[in-house]
Amino acid sequence: MGPSSSTVENYLKAIYQAQLRLPRRGDLVPMGQLAGALGVVPGTATTMVKALAESGLVKYEPYGGVRLTAAGERLAALVVRRHRLIELFLVKVMGMSWTDVHDEAEHLEHAVSDRLIERIDEMLGHPAADPHGDPIPDPDGVLDRRPLDTLLTCPLYAPVTIARVTDQDAEFLRFVERRDLKPGAVVAVEERDAAADSVRLRGRDAREITIGTRAASKVLVEAAKVVVFVLMLAGLASAQTPSSPPAGAQEVKSEPFQILDNSFLVEEAFNQEARIFQNIVNATWQEGGNWQMTFTQEWPVPGQRHQFSYTLSGGSTGQRAAFGDTLLNYRFQALQEGPGHPAFSPRFSVIVPSGRETDGAGDSGVQVNLPFSKQRDDFYFHWNGGFTWLPRGDRADLFSPAVAASAIYRLRPMLNLMLESVVAWQGGDSETGRVEHTANVTISPGVRGGWNLAKDTQIVIGAAMPVTHSAGDTSVALFGYFSYELPFRK
Repeated sequence: MGPSSSTVENYLKAIYQAQLRLPRRGDLVPMGQLAGALGVVPGTATTMVKALAESGLVKYEPYGGVRLTAAGERLAALVVRRHRLIELFLVKVMGMSWTDVHDEAEHLEHAVSDRLIERIDEMLGHPAADPHGDPIPDPDGVLDRRPLDTLLTCPLYAPVTIARVTDQDAEFLRFVERRDLKPGAVVAVEERDAAADSVRLRGRDAREITIGTRAASKVLVEAAKVVVFVLMLAGLASAQTPSSPPAGAQEVKSEPFQILDNSFLVEEAFNQEARIFQNIVNATWQEGGNWQMTFTQEWPVPGQRHQFSYTLSGGSTGQRAAFGDTLLNYRFQALQEGPGHPAFSPRFSVIVPSGRETDGAGDSGVQVNLPFSKQRDDFYFHWNGGFTWLPRGDRADLFSPAVAASAIYRLRPMLNLMLESVVAWQGGDSETGRVEHTANVTISPGVRGGWNLAKDTQIVIGAAMPVTHSAGDTSVALFGYFSYELPFRK
């Protein structure tokens, strides 16, 4: 009588997970390590591995170790997929604690059908990770293997997002939960003390957290990855903030702003945190009674690294009101703010022609914006550069570049003074049929204030007075702002 299917799956899964921890792809998993992971003696593990080798699921080398074949790796990945989807289902649908679902999933992963697993995957919205942050293989067994730092190896003082907790022990998970170190939380490591065997962090609401180095090694984070062109563009911010304090001096760390991602005209470089979405309404009243209004909703997908948003617009000219075009936006948190460099989150938008040409809309196109943000004591500085491109077929394309900058001063923790400036070269058709650009220069003083109503819930309101100079004329407008930020998942 051969081994049961659950025993085969347990061995394949153990080999698969051990392979992921090997320093090089293609290395063999030592038999002693495999036996220890499964809680059996080495002789029992060797007998089972030989049977798996005869089935073509592993390659076994006596005195060397074992490795999965392509067929074995795919089967093992699908077992891991079932396990992690079941864990997420138990947390999200059944309401179980993330500390208790690992053992339950160990039993259920062998009992559920592939059809049920795909239905669970669909119901959960095809998630990328389980409650502990472990990536979920796709239906073909492909796993996201992006490299991650730990709290022992990530940069000091740079905000990082916790991505995974590798220890599934219930007591350790409760330890992590009590310290607000679950996946999705944003922290910064401030000190590593080898003598005290400790790591000091700064977490949510400036909470100071100290944990041991062993615990820190089990918490994986997404560290900012800086590409060359980002470093070049970040030079302006680097000039304002030294990369390291002078020898013998203690670094002065500014208190974080309590209002972020609420600029009016100059985009800030911060995506939404995991499980938090934001609703933003902007309204502008111009001389002559005309008005414009936009509504934007921002969603993390599923965490802070990726963000999707959409923007609806409308306005009036004279007595006529009409819808404008719609923007579908994707923003990537390429760089978290840290010592010597700003936050950076490029945005790409598709313009959907939901308005009419007679109302100054109705053209499809794309928009690109490159926002940078950097705090310096009680000031936040923001810089943008980008363009809007409207391809028009038989007519010449409209290409409109723009640059912008702003300074925000923290008058009180929840009250900020703002000064924003935008220079846009608006492309348009001339009488000769050629595209000409008109420079529009806007200076906008403003103020914003907010209230934290509950955990992860914040309201921000603001007002500004944009003054725009274009083609020899100057106009003054009144700008109003409202934001409501709240959690969408408990």
